[in-house]
Amino acid sequence: MNKPDVIEKFLRYVKVDTQSDPDSGTSPSTMKQHDLAKLLKAELEEIGASDVYYDTEHCYVYAKIPGNIDDGKDRPVIGFVAHMDTSDEVSGKDVKPRIVDGYEGTDILLDKEGKIVLSPKDFPELLNHIGEDLIVTDGSTLLGADDKAGVSEIMTMAEYLLNNPDIKHGEIRIAFTPDEEIGEGTAFFDIERFGADYAYTVDGGKLGELEYENFNAAEGIIKVNGRSVHPGDAKNKMVNASLICYEFHSLLPEFQNPMYTEKREGFFHLIGVEGSTESATATYIIRDHDEHLFNEKKELFAAAADFLNKKYGEGTVEASVKDQYYNMIEKIRPHMHLVENAKRVMEDLDIIPIDSPIRGGTDGAALSYKGLPCPNLCTGGYNYHGKYEYASVQEMRKVVDILLGIVDAYGKEF
Repeated sequence: MNKPDVIEKFLRYVKVDTQSDPDSGTSPSTMKQHDLAKLLKAELEEIGASDVYYDTEHCYVYAKIPGNIDDGKDRPVIGFVAHMDTSDEVSGKDVKPRIVDGYEGTDILLDKEGKIVLSPKDFPELLNHIGEDLIVTDGSTLLGADDKAGVSEIMTMAEYLLNNPDIKHGEIRIAFTPDEEIGEGTAFFDIERFGADYAYTVDGGKLGELEYENFNAAEGIIKVNGRSVHPGDAKNKMVNASLICYEFHSLLPEFQNPMYTEKREGFFHLIGVEGSTESATATYIIRDHDEHLFNEKKELFAAAADFLNKKYGEGTVEASVKDQYYNMIEKIRPHMHLVENAKRVMEDLDIIPIDSPIRGGTDGAALSYKGLPCPNLCTGGYNYHGKYEYASVQEMRKVVDILLGIVDAYGKEF
């Protein structure tokens, strides 16, 4: 029996606006994420999944595909997780995807006026997709492959297995989460209900990526308390909070910045500044794969504030640092079969595995620290969080094959 069409599912899911909101203070952060959750619940029930549960309060969806091997041998329960929300950086409303058949390596005009162009001059990796069919936006929104590609691939895998009971496998668990993009994807994740021994998030990018290392992450915030005085009478009286914000930033290493770093190199990233003469606030994210360097960065952040307080007076700069997540490698090392099996499956499919440290984080990092070892798999999506996002039809279909291969690997004697 032919596989269900992962692309048909994907094109349907991306049209549901699920953008999360970091400032809402609720869980889920936006009620519209429930729209996709309800759709997925209904589809899971329709295809015959078991134990389908929709957390109507916090917007999680869980389901089970029962094992069908009756030989008395114990096998681990394997889970697959993807998130439903999209980034708040670019609108996810009224997404209008279209497929560019047989990409020829030229510029792709996204909007009708040709003002927004997906070009290999700006994104040279496009040339790796010559001959493939690419799903793109109309230039007014993001696409939503992060992570509706993962959602689609898991749903396609589930439907295929449920439609083909002759394919023998162990028990499989599925979960879809909200608010991953704002770091809250596992805040109310019910690991006991999920019921997996091990899991994979399907939330990566390029075909072959297998991620089991990620940043240690923290949020840093400085609040500067200034003194506003009429500029005509300000000498030796005014304390300009906005300028001190800039001075604080100048004390951080110039090249420990996302614009100049790659691979396992960490950084301070200034998210935004709001301020006036009287008061100002700057928000940073602090990242490093290495725990020692991560702690050094947090210490430097605090030291910069201390220096300015000695210069301008105690209490001028208030600095706070809050850890967000940690490098999952420490929790994956005791369970490297998760990595080895995924690599073996990819190689059997003539896909080159790519060990890729995540320059960010996934639900899998948090789940790993909650006791569920959970590396991350590719989806076939690119240029996430922006209007130039695209996905490869051929790569998405191969990801479905990877998921089915992993299911098969854990269905054998473990």
